[in-house]
Amino acid sequence: MADKDSQVPALGGVRAWCMWLLAGLSFGYAFFHRVTPSVMVSELMTDFASGGAMLGALSALYFYPYVLLQVPLGAMLQSFGTRILLGLALMLAAIGSLIFGLSETILPAYIGRILIGIGCSVGFLGSLALASKWFRAEQYAFLAGLAMFIGMSSGMLAQKPLAFVIEATGWREAMYMLAICGACLSLLVFIYVRNSPDSQPESVSGKLSWQSLGHDLRHALCCADVWKVSFVAAAMSGPMLALGALWGTPYVVQAYGLSRPDAAFQMSYLLMGWAIGAPFWGWVSAKTGKLKLILVVNAALLSALVAIIIAVPALPLVWFSVIVCLMGFTGGGMSACFGLVRHVVPAELAGAATGVVNSLTVASGAVLQPLVGLGLDLLWSGHLINGARLYQASEYRISFVVILVSCILGVVTALKLKE
Repeated sequence: MADKDSQVPALGGVRAWCMWLLAGLSFGYAFFHRVTPSVMVSELMTDFASGGAMLGALSALYFYPYVLLQVPLGAMLQSFGTRILLGLALMLAAIGSLIFGLSETILPAYIGRILIGIGCSVGFLGSLALASKWFRAEQYAFLAGLAMFIGMSSGMLAQKPLAFVIEATGWREAMYMLAICGACLSLLVFIYVRNSPDSQPESVSGKLSWQSLGHDLRHALCCADVWKVSFVAAAMSGPMLALGALWGTPYVVQAYGLSRPDAAFQMSYLLMGWAIGAPFWGWVSAKTGKLKLILVVNAALLSALVAIIIAVPALPLVWFSVIVCLMGFTGGGMSACFGLVRHVVPAELAGAATGVVNSLTVASGAVLQPLVGLGLDLLWSGHLINGARLYQASEYRISFVVILVSCILGVVTALKLKE
């Protein structure tokens, strides 16, 4: 028996970190895809002859399948294992990237973006699944924050560095590169990832109990506290997904007269703040247990920061950079939601409840991106540049009000949470 136990890898060892890192990088790849449209706005509008609402819908098509898959993925990861699902998903994202890059009309671009959303849906939950198997329980919240750190760091690469690549080679070539990266990640996952320390990949059941899944989902969705936590997570993620992932960069171009790479660099401060804030607040929540307090304070501060962006048109650029960085740092406090939701449901419902929280978190981008785009189209003064609609800075700020409203509702909901 001692010899058998000695063959089981230790929790949190080098092997565990290497496998978890592959899942973390997969989430980074997913987040890179999430924000790439923000530095392709003018090219996509020109090539697909689209306005703000259509572009917002194109970007948001990533989120719709992503959102719908989060809840069943919790059960599917338990049934089929992280290795199979994550490897196949990354390959699907690579195929979607190729289709998107080859698209000459909007319809195949829609299809490619949907496939990318499906393929990117496994990364974050896959990292959490490996964290629950390969690490001690008290490390879970920290690893959730660390996964967000990797995601935001990848998002920063999808700002100014990607803008330079697009200007040098074109947006289609950038998508081809992403297709290659996805295929390589898929291969590495298949080769190295194992589902748990005491198993080979084949040890998972390979059968999904839809009855059990329906039971868990039904009970999780019937829990009011799960909905409250999920809404707070969505409200705190909204500014990052609406501004950092799409509309922030073109706004900075108009408001401050910067080139696209420089504007993208300014918006990367939002992602940098989130990259620091998510693991920091995850660590604080694990140390203090004051999850509700963390969410209330950060949601309130986030609302105030968004209000400043909207209300102060002549905000100096240096202060704008500070504010968007703080927006990311306070928004990263939503990582406490993943810890809190595990305390408001029975242990057997934790997977489904976590999926609901993550689903609504991403849904905020699916809702806010098209709403901001619709607002821009309604306010558009009729100016065009190379066939792309030109929106004024004031039109952006008015359209951002919908983001502020969602943040304020998040504060109200956070006050009603159970500690």
